[in-house]
Amino acid sequence: MSDAFEKDAISNDAARRGTAWLSRAGLRPTRQRVALAALLVGDGQDRHVTAESLHAAAHAAGEQVSLATVYNTLRAFCEAGLIHEISVDGSRSYFDTRLDDHPHFFWEDEGRLVDAPAEDLEIARLPRLPDGAELSRVDVVIRLRRT
Repeated sequence: MSDAFEKDAISNDAARRGTAWLSRAGLRPTRQRVALAALLVGDGQDRHVTAESLHAAAHAAGEQVSLATVYNTLRAFCEAGLIHEISVDGSRSYFDTRLDDHPHFFWEDEGRLVDAPAEDLEIARLPRLPDGAELSRVDVVIRLRRT
């Protein structure tokens, strides 16, 4: 729900939770993967992060990891089904640790993605899928501006 991170070193409990999260998906728990996983899920809270915000959090926690490694690790987490990528425009992606189907609010003036109440969303019908295609998922991003 929040992309705020603690500014402290990664705790042993967070590292253990991160390692277990990786293991459930069959990913090898390298030092850098464990550090990033601990930042993402170590406190049990859902997050929407950009690669840049996760990179900054890693550095604030004393982890030496390159931005390229953060991008590659987030892609690996997506491929393993641990997180979802939410594209809000052609140049910015957020990564969501909450995996159930739910819509998002994107605050354009803040560049912030947050969960929207799923119970208030109704999709009456989707277009017919092209032959040879199956539905993977539907992302709903509702763009907002402050008035």
